[in-house]
Amino acid sequence: MTDYKAEIKDYLAHEVETIRALDVESINAALNLLEEAFQRESTIYIFGNGGSSATASHYQNDFNKGVSEHTEKKFNFLCLNDNVATVMAVANDIGFEEVFRFQLRGHLKPGDVVIAISGSGNSRNVLNAVEYAKERGNKIIGITGYNGGKLKPLSDVSLHAPVNSMQITEDIHMIFDHLMMSVFYKTMAGIDHLKK
Repeated sequence: MTDYKAEIKDYLAHEVETIRALDVESINAALNLLEEAFQRESTIYIFGNGGSSATASHYQNDFNKGVSEHTEKKFNFLCLNDNVATVMAVANDIGFEEVFRFQLRGHLKPGDVVIAISGSGNSRNVLNAVEYAKERGNKIIGITGYNGGKLKPLSDVSLHAPVNSMQITEDIHMIFDHLMMSVFYKTMAGIDHLKK
């Protein structure tokens, strides 16, 4: 049997170190942006590529069903990855760099919030959508890793995993989701999952 314990401990140590370096002020600012959108009944658009597309779908589920199951008013997350036919049609007929911006055109309204996920912070299709939303005055929550790339400075609120590992970056992106979900469970629905 191969002994992987050293590698396991090394990965977990990097994960813990990254968690300890997270910016609590930025997470707080993201929570406030999301709560304001919730109160206005605005749409929260979310998207990303690869593993980040699965993360985007997970956020939509956790807010639209998870939190909203217990609140009278509902979150309105819309994941731009989830209509595969639309994504493929835009990619094929127009270009993959337009799969997110195209879906925002004609739909993005004042007060809507955009959550853009990119581990590198440099995905062209993500940046195109963010630039379009910023031109229209919409707020951006950018979720990144590594050095944040071009997305981090474009974001009104940056949820950043300061680590040069895509795996740990994506782990942290899900921690942001479950952390914010847990806070809203407690503050909006009176459910505290942290209590034993």
